[in-house]
Amino acid sequence: MENYSLLYSSAHRTGLLCGFQRLRSQSRMCDVVLEAGGESFPCHRALLASSSDYFWALFGEATVERLADSISLPALTPQGLDAVLDFLYSGWLSISPSTLPVVLAAARYLQVEPAVSICERFIIDGLSAETCCGYANLAEHHALVDALEAANQTVAMEMGTLLKDRRDDLLGLNVQSLMAVLDADQIPAVKEAELIRLALDWLDENGPVSLLKSNLLLSHLRFGLVAPSDLSTLSHAHRAMATPLIRSQLTRAMEYHGMGAAQPIRQTRQSTLRASPNHVLLVGGGSSRDWPEQQVMAFDPRSRKFSSLRSNLPLRLRHHCVCSVGGFLFVIGGQEVKEGDEDGKKFDDDATTNQVWRYDPRFDLWEKMESMLERRAQFTCCVVEDVLYAIGGQNTRLDTGVHVSVASVEFYDMAAGSWRRGPALPRPLYGHASAVLDNNIYVSGGAAGNQDSGVNQDDHRQSSKEVLLWDPKGRVWEKRAPMSIARFGHRLATAHGHIYALLGMYEPFCDIEQYSAVSDNWTRLRPLLIGSFNYGMVATPSGNLMVFGGRKWSDGQEVIVRSVLEYDTKRDRWREICQLPRPLTGTECTLLPLPD
Repeated sequence: MENYSLLYSSAHRTGLLCGFQRLRSQSRMCDVVLEAGGESFPCHRALLASSSDYFWALFGEATVERLADSISLPALTPQGLDAVLDFLYSGWLSISPSTLPVVLAAARYLQVEPAVSICERFIIDGLSAETCCGYANLAEHHALVDALEAANQTVAMEMGTLLKDRRDDLLGLNVQSLMAVLDADQIPAVKEAELIRLALDWLDENGPVSLLKSNLLLSHLRFGLVAPSDLSTLSHAHRAMATPLIRSQLTRAMEYHGMGAAQPIRQTRQSTLRASPNHVLLVGGGSSRDWPEQQVMAFDPRSRKFSSLRSNLPLRLRHHCVCSVGGFLFVIGGQEVKEGDEDGKKFDDDATTNQVWRYDPRFDLWEKMESMLERRAQFTCCVVEDVLYAIGGQNTRLDTGVHVSVASVEFYDMAAGSWRRGPALPRPLYGHASAVLDNNIYVSGGAAGNQDSGVNQDDHRQSSKEVLLWDPKGRVWEKRAPMSIARFGHRLATAHGHIYALLGMYEPFCDIEQYSAVSDNWTRLRPLLIGSFNYGMVATPSGNLMVFGGRKWSDGQEVIVRSVLEYDTKRDRWREICQLPRPLTGTECTLLPLPD
């Protein structure tokens, strides 16, 4: 068989369309006339039928229109039909925000799907606070799934601006879009009470509305995010709030507010913040090693910007612990630093505390919870299945002021709002670190100190390499492979199924190692070029580790730094991503969703 080539010419396709367009502009060889709004458009049946499913069916063998000289299209406007015909003859679609509705209507009616897709892309690209509500209605009317989803997301993200400047646009929004918006997990800078008032105003503006539709709409609201006093007022604000379904949701919201200590473990969608992804909270610490600040900073990993919580930490703390459970921040123990005045001179008092404070970002509220059974500082805490554990540490004897290390372990029963004893460590320990892997608690390093007579300045020289494991379902601490380096004041973090041990308070400052629970061994990784200690650290959802501030040695002196470092656990690589607003040491970090 003789070989042959099959070649393609795009110029021929373009020339063919140009030829048809020239024939149409000169009204030559046209065999059908389309009419819309009193205007006539001479066309060619063959091109129409080959470009549109509507015309293919219209000019079929068994239709009346097959041989008709003129076809009326009363559902279309001249402007919309003309734009679609231009597209069929040239491949170019003329469209603007003002002509979009009629062009889209014509493209959808005539089943010209490429033109419909162009209109959908135009909607998505043109979304803004000014256009999102109108485009959402247009997308919903013409069943443009992607455009509708994008428009609904824009409405949610621009809700603050819309409520202030374009409320009428919101009141004209179709009910499917409004329900989708009220179901969104992110609605920045808008309180839930404002969304409730919007929903009730929408019902008044678009009424009468069926009971089913009203209940469906209001059920997307999160009544648990509204203060009890406001809930009581809203429950009588509209007849739609008096239906059995909505009243039951209001009742559950009031019950949630009355749960006290159990709130973090009783979270539902109704009480979950419409929040941006987790922020890093930097709690305690300061620009001086001896004078911690009460301001709590929040770091947004996406924008790499810092902000401050509106309310301050109730105490000045150092050597404390923080963690988050159920969208609440817990600040536990530590040394409470007080400023007094004695004979005209200022002094600091740093007695160890057993206080526990809980921060609710929903209402920017600090609340004192049940205190720990023991006073603790330089201890470690972790969370396993919503249970908070406090492990080891030091306390201060009130009569002598001597620091005493402890082996005790306790956990917070949130359902009962009380602390209970757990199995003690094999020996007293402070300056250690902990991490959770596969619901097991790992504790590493630290120093034993002196249980009877206090801790002396050289105790850190007895820092440990030891690693202990405890399954909270059991009663015994077990030994695991020790670290390659004795560490004190270091950090542990879990990422990608491994545990990482970072830095430490005493030399060597820079070394990092990774633990595998499968093989029960540690592997040394690339060290940090410039060592630091007394820093804050958190593991991000991506598995990277972030280190905030701390202290380093420079020319024989301690220097408090502003650097924010990120460690890529997959690539074993460090980089500095930004700077703190001010030097910071002694801070404790955790992840927490915050309202925008």
